[in-house]
Amino acid sequence: MSMKELGEILVSLEEAAAAGEATALATIVGVRGSTYRRAGAHLLVSPSGRQAGNISGGCLEGDVAVVGAEVLASGVPRLMLYDLTADDDAVWGLGLGCNGAIEVFVEPIRADDLFWRAVRAALAGEVTVAVVTVVERDGGPAGARALVWPDGRREGTLGDDALDAEAERLAREAMRGRRTAAHAVTVRGRAARLFVEVLHPPYRLVVCGAGHDAIPVVRLAGQLGWRVLVVDRREAFLTAERFPGAGFVRTEFPDAGRVVPTDEHTFVLVMTHNYLHDRTLLRAFLPTPVPYLGMLGPRARTEKILRELEAEGVAIPPARRAQIYGPVGLDIGSETPDEIALAALAEILAVARGRPGGVLRDRRGPIHQAQDRASAAPPAPTGRG
Repeated sequence: MSMKELGEILVSLEEAAAAGEATALATIVGVRGSTYRRAGAHLLVSPSGRQAGNISGGCLEGDVAVVGAEVLASGVPRLMLYDLTADDDAVWGLGLGCNGAIEVFVEPIRADDLFWRAVRAALAGEVTVAVVTVVERDGGPAGARALVWPDGRREGTLGDDALDAEAERLAREAMRGRRTAAHAVTVRGRAARLFVEVLHPPYRLVVCGAGHDAIPVVRLAGQLGWRVLVVDRREAFLTAERFPGAGFVRTEFPDAGRVVPTDEHTFVLVMTHNYLHDRTLLRAFLPTPVPYLGMLGPRARTEKILRELEAEGVAIPPARRAQIYGPVGLDIGSETPDEIALAALAEILAVARGRPGGVLRDRRGPIHQAQDRASAAPPAPTGRG
């Protein structure tokens, strides 16, 4: 689930808390087959009818809201299985059309829960954090939660030292691979299911050049929930009126790679429309860890810049050259600034997710990467436990 969605759910949760409403959080913790959402999708519900987020295309939300009210009344979390693999289009009378199985963990949730501490930290752009939740456990209650931070700290406990140690190991593996999934474990002879959710800061987009065509790029990236920095030498162009929601870095372009914050989740789009400025900016960001350097303009222009940089002694290994994209964008026939912005951000998202950016109709295999299989436990006839 995107941090933008989680931020919206958090706002709704805080509004509910201020109004004295109890809330339940439904989380997809396992899927099998074709499903609309994947593991890590969340839905907040309350008895008053409040909903934020989603876990399906609308076919499960009503039933989950009923389960949420029952969970709040009992105070006991519940693991639900919605098996949508039947040939009949109307499973349990819910009108479901997906051909997959979804496990949903429904729990009472408060604004001071450890989960929201992790969400707030990720939204602030501080760190990646893994949240480990017990969703099923032999001889013990579900719902215990712990956070694992990259610096080695752990907050919370799952109620058993050995289980905490296993949770920490799984969390560190998950953070390295940025993979959210459920895991079956056995500790001290007792089986448990641990859901490990990796929360990472929103993608950072660095837009170099505050020209008119940067406006739709910044606007669309903001709508996606990305953190956007606009970089330019001209302070008069770096305004909130021109780029609502963006951050700004005024710098001389040779210094940009040093003064602009970058990491492996930062993507740089160079679009000053000035050949010398673009060349300077590319050279400035080459030593940084960013996995994407986009160069606006035709291929021949980018190739000329690269040849000149190499002639000046700048080393550009093949692996680094493969991370330079020029011209930017997926091949969708873009012509207007808005269309070019769409193509560029779609390409960046494909790079971030490790996908080729082709047409899904031509993809062989599942649309989504394989995740933890849903539990084989049979559902209750009504879809509610």
